[in-house]
Amino acid sequence: MAYKGKFKVTKPKKYGGDHTNVTYRSLWERQAFKWCEANPNIELWASEALVIPYICETDNKQHKYYTDLQIKWKDGSVTVVEIKPAKEMSPPDVTRRKSKGLLKEVFTYKKNISKWKYATAYCVKQGWKFEIWNEHTLAAKGIKVLRK
Repeated sequence: MAYKGKFKVTKPKKYGGDHTNVTYRSLWERQAFKWCEANPNIELWASEALVIPYICETDNKQHKYYTDLQIKWKDGSVTVVEIKPAKEMSPPDVTRRKSKGLLKEVFTYKKNISKWKYATAYCVKQGWKFEIWNEHTLAAKGIKVLRK
């Protein structure tokens, strides 16, 4: 089950965008947003504010990638973040089974790889970092990982 909702920004001056219209699309995103607000090393953060055009290898057409987080640190560096479960960061095991579910997993993985390739190149050009955070990364950063 996917969780989404409106995030109430408590520190509007720390949010780089319209702080009245912030949506989280998973509990992990919501927890990361709380962490950004509380982190004293973060000067500014925003969700889905950075849009990167990319060509998806599944259809060879241009799409728009709305990044989960863009963080400007107090030292001036910038990190662009995608939040995904660890299981979606590796290719699906195609020898495991044959089903429509597997086809969807393969399609989603290829789409994500396309996004991340373009995001990495974009960030390198800007002198920024692109990172993919999963449940293990979140926990290592002290971000509480909620499970149903």
